[in-house]
Amino acid sequence: MELKDRRFAKSGFAQALLQWLNLRPEEAERTWLMFAFYTATSVGLLWLEASTVGLFLDEYGADSLPWIYVAGAGIGSFLGVIYSWMQKFLPLRRVIVAIAILMALPLLLFRLGLEIVIIASITIFVMRLWLEAIYVLNDLNTSITANQLFNIREIKRTYPIVSSGILLADVLSGFSLPPLLQFVGLRNVLLVSCLLMLLGAAILLYLSQTYHQAFPDTVRSSEIDSEHDFTNRRLGGPLKGYVIPLFTFFIFTEAVYIIVDFLFLSELEQQNPAGQDLAIGIASFLGVFNGILGIFELVMQWFISSRMVEKFGVFFAASLLPTGLVMLGGFSLTPGVPFFWGLVSLKFIEELLKYTVIEGTGPVLFQPLPDSIRSNIQSMVNGVAEPLAISATGVGILATIWFTHLLFPNASDTAQVELQGVIFLGSIVLMALAWLFVIWLLRSRYVGLLVSSAERGRLGVSDVDLRTLKRTVMETLENKGSDEDKRSCIELLNQIDPEHVGEALAPLLAHLSPPLQRQSLEVMLQHPSVAYISHVRALLSQTITPEVFALALRYIWLTEPDLDIEQLRPYLRAEVDPVVRGTAAALIMRRGNREQKAEATNALRHMLTHKQERERVMGCRALGEAEYLQGLRLFIPNLLQDESLRVRCALLEVIASTHLEEYYPSLLRGLYYKSTREAAMRALVRLNNEVLDRVVELAEDIHKPDLVRMQAWMAIGQMGTRESLDTLVDRLMTGWGITRRNILRILLKMPGEVGIEGVLDRMGRSGVEILIDQELMLMGQIYQALIELNADRVLGREANLLRRALRDSIADSVDRLFLLMKFLYPLGSIQAAAFNLKSGVRTNMARGLEILDNTLDIPSKQILLNVLDRRSDEEKLQSLSELVAIESLSQERRLRRLLDLRHFISDWALACCFHLALAERWSLSAEQTLACLGHPKGFVREAVLAYLRVASPRALLELLPRMKNDRDRLVAAQVKEMMAQLGISDSSPHTPTATGGSQGFPNYPGIAGLEAT
Repeated sequence: MELKDRRFAKSGFAQALLQWLNLRPEEAERTWLMFAFYTATSVGLLWLEASTVGLFLDEYGADSLPWIYVAGAGIGSFLGVIYSWMQKFLPLRRVIVAIAILMALPLLLFRLGLEIVIIASITIFVMRLWLEAIYVLNDLNTSITANQLFNIREIKRTYPIVSSGILLADVLSGFSLPPLLQFVGLRNVLLVSCLLMLLGAAILLYLSQTYHQAFPDTVRSSEIDSEHDFTNRRLGGPLKGYVIPLFTFFIFTEAVYIIVDFLFLSELEQQNPAGQDLAIGIASFLGVFNGILGIFELVMQWFISSRMVEKFGVFFAASLLPTGLVMLGGFSLTPGVPFFWGLVSLKFIEELLKYTVIEGTGPVLFQPLPDSIRSNIQSMVNGVAEPLAISATGVGILATIWFTHLLFPNASDTAQVELQGVIFLGSIVLMALAWLFVIWLLRSRYVGLLVSSAERGRLGVSDVDLRTLKRTVMETLENKGSDEDKRSCIELLNQIDPEHVGEALAPLLAHLSPPLQRQSLEVMLQHPSVAYISHVRALLSQTITPEVFALALRYIWLTEPDLDIEQLRPYLRAEVDPVVRGTAAALIMRRGNREQKAEATNALRHMLTHKQERERVMGCRALGEAEYLQGLRLFIPNLLQDESLRVRCALLEVIASTHLEEYYPSLLRGLYYKSTREAAMRALVRLNNEVLDRVVELAEDIHKPDLVRMQAWMAIGQMGTRESLDTLVDRLMTGWGITRRNILRILLKMPGEVGIEGVLDRMGRSGVEILIDQELMLMGQIYQALIELNADRVLGREANLLRRALRDSIADSVDRLFLLMKFLYPLGSIQAAAFNLKSGVRTNMARGLEILDNTLDIPSKQILLNVLDRRSDEEKLQSLSELVAIESLSQERRLRRLLDLRHFISDWALACCFHLALAERWSLSAEQTLACLGHPKGFVREAVLAYLRVASPRALLELLPRMKNDRDRLVAAQVKEMMAQLGISDSSPHTPTATGGSQGFPNYPGIAGLEAT
């Protein structure tokens, strides 16, 4: 079954709902099912938690909770290992369902154990331990299932909705628990929880069966895991200075949570109203508390959290929780404030911010880490640091309790609890202050790593804290450092916030080096603002280079429309540097009167006809800045033929900036020559939609050189407009071979994954799957040809050449398959699989196949894996039989079938078909022969002519005179030689002397028969 849902998006309301939720139709069913699974399981878990906590506090008291923290962390880590171990023996889709069922079944045993007096106490303790364990298992099950069902781009849209299930479960379970306790009783809540968790397991079973292709069919190999082992790597330098505070941040998160939870439950134990069962009272209070908390969490998650992070930055958001703990902790210690309600507010704020803001900002903190170690560091934080922090905090709580009992042995239990509360609350305040210091350390080192990542071209600014990044980049520019580093910072700043880049750069202009001043003014000119005019004007009074002076002059006159243009006339004198002179002339031609424009035109005319190359180049650049060229247009034809390459390239920019439509063909011709290709490309990209139709026409012209066509497709990709993206996607669906490969590469290289998202928005996931199936179907046809034209059946050099060409066509299809897979799955995973599979080493190929098995979830996944495996052609064809009908044909008919696929196989393979037909004396259809005679590749036409020379000399009598002026020199020479051999004169269409029949071929029609066909 395909990973899509046709039932969704049929109605207008459903489409509007999906658009509001930022979901695609094919993601809808999976998302809602995962949301239902997570919500149902979480409701059962929350009911179980409230009941278990009430029973535990009633039986053991809060002083025993630290033992649960210590043991629970160890059990959680142990179960994580068991989870991984199970994947080595069972397929993943069975593991997740088995775990979901195993989480629920012990609840039935616990319910029986509570009825047996002898083991009831032990049962309650085991229940509390099991609660800690199943929270770990549930989080693992949810995250692993979501990662299998959704690819890396889908999960960014879908997982926020799925993860909201726990928040909705808080509300549903919280407000339903008190009436549920009255209706079924505390102990029977376990049975209801079990039913809800089994319902979640049933949904998970349906997911795993319906979307079985999303889960690997093989068990996981330990060899693959060992390759990514991080524990033996050493961190040094800035990386180590960031990783240590990063670990500390999450350690504080868990440690504070445990202490707050212990204090809250300890005080809750003391608040038992007279005449009410303690367990029921605690469970009811926790239910209402969680219900109210869930409402606030939903509002925070959906409407506040992301907006707050976007506006104030990730470190401001991360500081909210420790700041709130300091304030509320001090408030709770204030005399006259009820200690219990102070702790309730502390617990409320801690859970609210931890599960919304901290959970949302956590992944951003890992972004500065290199891709090669990021996931491993994240795994170590979640799997090692956090459990150790929980255990250590539990030991610390036990030590504190023991210490207070030792110092004050005669104090009452109430006094002991109050003293411990003050100690723990004070420790929370101190830890929160230390936590704030760690956040400050992270912030100071966060951007340093991001800037270095940007210098390596790895950073994607959509995943980082832009506010903090911008602030720290400005600090880097102000401090001493190399120009290379500062140049990278300016580029990064322009990438982050191009409209307000002047706010950061303008105050620094006077202190930057001339190259950096020039770069800064160039980026500021993209969005000029009068607010920074004083800083730019101050540059004119300093000793600066002509280039910087010209840019400053241009900035001032573009932002202040009321300036007197007469002030620019002195810069038109011949002794002024041509950079400044050209800029002044262009500005005058924009805003001057008729007399001033005439003077500026005269100055530019002298520059354009000057003997020195620099004068002509600067004159051309000035033309590009002027709004009206007037009489200067007359110089353009001569300048296009200028001996200077720099002049010609500058003029191409002028054509684009002034929109000289009559010279647009010159831009297209510029793509043919290496010297002008880059300038022509920039000019075409600048014109974008205005020249889109012309560039598309060039790209689709099969008679143009492949390199020029590829440059045209690249220009379309760099335009980045909606229309250009539509064009690429449309041609992706209809193009084939080299064209499809080029378009796929261009789309994948578009910045910010615009090309990938554009393809998925327009074609959907199912559209990409169709393209993959097309490639597999072509491979099926080629494998049939390889089997029926194998070396045992067809001998000779021509047959060997054809078989080799068909193998190359399969390799081309495999390349396109990997390019298509990159639209659906992480680029790194697909790249690693391709690298291993292309190595040819058996162990590496097995590793590559396992990577794909654990990554792919397309319907034709198993077929694709079989085709990429080291199997015989017959076995691969058998796998492809689900997509391609297998027919047993004679060798001659199989060759004709290949010619029917001429638009899909390579040009060389097509030529080899005619060479083999000639060698084996096989007859081909007239339609196939005539179609290939007009092929754009000369070597294909050569092969057809050689075939016709033997197969149907009569046809050549009329064909050869028409081809004597063929655009390919080799083909023209071949035609001339054949005409001489057949006695055909240049003036006569044919000569009666060449009327021999075909040699060894069946009756073959002449040209009239070909044309009629």
